[in-house]
Amino acid sequence: MWNSFIELSGANVEWCLPAAFALDLALGDPRWLPHPVWMIGIAATTLEKLFVYCLGRTYFAGLLCTAVIVGGTWAITAALVTAATVCDWRTGLVAQTLLLYTTLAARDLAVESGHVYRALASDDLPQARRALSMIVGRDTRSLDESEVVRAAVETVAESSVDGVVAPLVFALLGGAPAAMAYKAINTLDSMVGHRDDRYRRFGWASARLDDVANLVPARLARLIYPAASLLCGYNALRTWRTAWRDGRNSPSPNAGIAEAAVAGALGVRLGGTNFYEGVACARPFLGESLVPLARDHIPAAVRLMYCVSVLTLFLGLGLRMLAWHAW
Repeated sequence: MWNSFIELSGANVEWCLPAAFALDLALGDPRWLPHPVWMIGIAATTLEKLFVYCLGRTYFAGLLCTAVIVGGTWAITAALVTAATVCDWRTGLVAQTLLLYTTLAARDLAVESGHVYRALASDDLPQARRALSMIVGRDTRSLDESEVVRAAVETVAESSVDGVVAPLVFALLGGAPAAMAYKAINTLDSMVGHRDDRYRRFGWASARLDDVANLVPARLARLIYPAASLLCGYNALRTWRTAWRDGRNSPSPNAGIAEAAVAGALGVRLGGTNFYEGVACARPFLGESLVPLARDHIPAAVRLMYCVSVLTLFLGLGLRMLAWHAW
């Protein structure tokens, strides 16, 4: 019975995932549509208060909170897809497709970074800073144009992994339940996976689980970015070399890989000093400054992100089909 539950909850991914990807490209993330990540956030906030009240801000409390949120997200999603599939296979297809669609963020990433680019193209630096503040955690009020561009390019690069590549990988492995569980991990990390005094212990489990969940997707992106660079007309060898040489230098085991790959593709230098609530945070430099950072590098990073996303989708579907026939 348990095996049947697992099988039904991840059924027909090879058909549903391309449809979900197409929906994301066409519609993005409509603000009027209730999003599962919003509900995960509410649940995380509520359970944080409960576990802290009962156990304090301890490692154990954070571990329990993480387990309940991630496990509960997987179970609820699996139950929804299974129930829909048992009722009618067509309803199951729709449920699987719509849930997968909510885990992808390629279009939304392009739209949000596009706001920054259009403000810069209009020579409206204050508006570009405001638009950038919607997608980054660093202070933006005093950034000059090159720093605004750097922040936008770094965000597009990093988010290409946790916003597109990783959800695709988890969806291919376990359908909508696995992809939604990954989004729960990613959401928890952004909420509590901090190193400040408030979350150093409580958020430790969420932060480490996010690192583990992104290990394979980030390294898959390191392999795919050179091919995407070639297709987009950039230097694939430099992309490959920079990703391997500089990607490991980031404090995060995963975030720097895609950023280094994009830096190599565009021939720019990323990294440097960021400010968070007025506190300076030095990050290692990634890539070489062959050309100065310019506003056109933002849509260039978006094109690379789209290309990586499509290549990941088709590569994953191909491998899934080969595995299915081999099995």
